[in-house]
Amino acid sequence: MTVVRITRFKTDPANDQAMIDKRATLIAAVRESFPGLTEARLGRLEDGSWVDHWYWESAAAMQKALAAAPTIPEAGPAFALTTDSTAETAEIVAVV
Repeated sequence: MTVVRITRFKTDPANDQAMIDKRATLIAAVRESFPGLTEARLGRLEDGSWVDHWYWESAAAMQKALAAAPTIPEAGPAFALTTDSTAETAEIVAVV
């Protein structure tokens, strides 16, 4: 069953483009090492904070990648540009 990992965070506006670039590098690294990431969408909210949706083929695929996150070299530089991060996971139950 498809799941989505939703992460909300803030960045210093001066770092927005660097965050977007480092996020893209991180996504490429995750896809190379951990099959199952099918889509990633980033949005900026009205208050300037961000919401990032990563869609996974299964909870098992997502959990494997999350468990390895501390060992992914591209993760540190990407996360270093964020503050006030929160994350939640949802199982996709309907698509219209």
